[in-house]
Amino acid sequence: MKLLQKYNPFIIAELSANHGHKLEIAINTIKAAKRAGADGIKLQTYTPDTITIDCNNECFTDILDGTIWQGRSLYELYKEAYTPWEWHKELFHVAREEGLICFSTPFDKTAVDFLEQFNPPAYKIASFEIQDVPLIEYTASKGRPMIISTGIAELKDIELAVNTCRKAKNNDIVLLKCTSSYPAPIEDINLATMSDMKKRFGTEVGLSDHTLGIVAPVVAVTLGASVIEKHFIMDKSIGGPDASFSLDEKEFTEMVKVIRQAKKAMGKVSYELTEKVKANRQFGRSLFIVKDIKAGELFTEDNIRSIRPGYGLHPKYLNEVLGKKANRDLKRGEPFKKEFYI
Repeated sequence: MKLLQKYNPFIIAELSANHGHKLEIAINTIKAAKRAGADGIKLQTYTPDTITIDCNNECFTDILDGTIWQGRSLYELYKEAYTPWEWHKELFHVAREEGLICFSTPFDKTAVDFLEQFNPPAYKIASFEIQDVPLIEYTASKGRPMIISTGIAELKDIELAVNTCRKAKNNDIVLLKCTSSYPAPIEDINLATMSDMKKRFGTEVGLSDHTLGIVAPVVAVTLGASVIEKHFIMDKSIGGPDASFSLDEKEFTEMVKVIRQAKKAMGKVSYELTEKVKANRQFGRSLFIVKDIKAGELFTEDNIRSIRPGYGLHPKYLNEVLGKKANRDLKRGEPFKKEFYI
């Protein structure tokens, strides 16, 4: 994925429903995401009618029982949460003006067709759409990188989604480890799965995170995540369906800072010492005279010791030295040298 050549990890601020159905808030949220250090901003492109139907039977209401959206129908939820399509042109423009990578999640073919006019650098397939093979096939056929969340996916679902992309001659795929629970308990994240997905499917991997806080994204980066996606809200006072598990500007800024530090800390495999560390080797151990010694006297563990600092003979020679005779008078505190007995 070309984006990952420039951004690694690629940190995405998910706008989702965090706009309170006010264009001004959506625009200001994009600007806040830039200030917070995000690399990209992601939209969601659907309407209540493209994602579900307006129906209040138990299929469309009971499904939300036990969630933070209990007591509502799917249609009501998505009516509140969706981003109006007429906003997209301006949101893409603002994002690009801010220097952010802007793309979206399409939830049906009409959304893909609509989004094509903006020349998005990638498409995201949401967790709950990973079983929608026709949607994945159609989206992948556009030849743009595919970022796929795996939140509700069993192994066979991921295999099917990846194979569907590849049959469409699209092998530019990133799989995101995801736990579709809102918020997601930290003990259910299982970040170790990422490395298995990368090995099993030969794709880049990352994390779409719904936990509270920033621990999971930071750990994910140390485990090889090349993409981090987190819901972003300018100010939690805006409210909305996703506010409770979104990071505000201050929290997101801290997450980006720690992720960048973690990435730097990982570095590369190296046993070389920096010049500063080399200079500090003098604080290491070496052999020293710890009692005055007369010429002809034997070196013993009582008068020769391995101590700090490191100006004397390497401690590995201690056993060779013990039992030898001093060839000169030596003073306590002198760094030991081979010439003292040779």
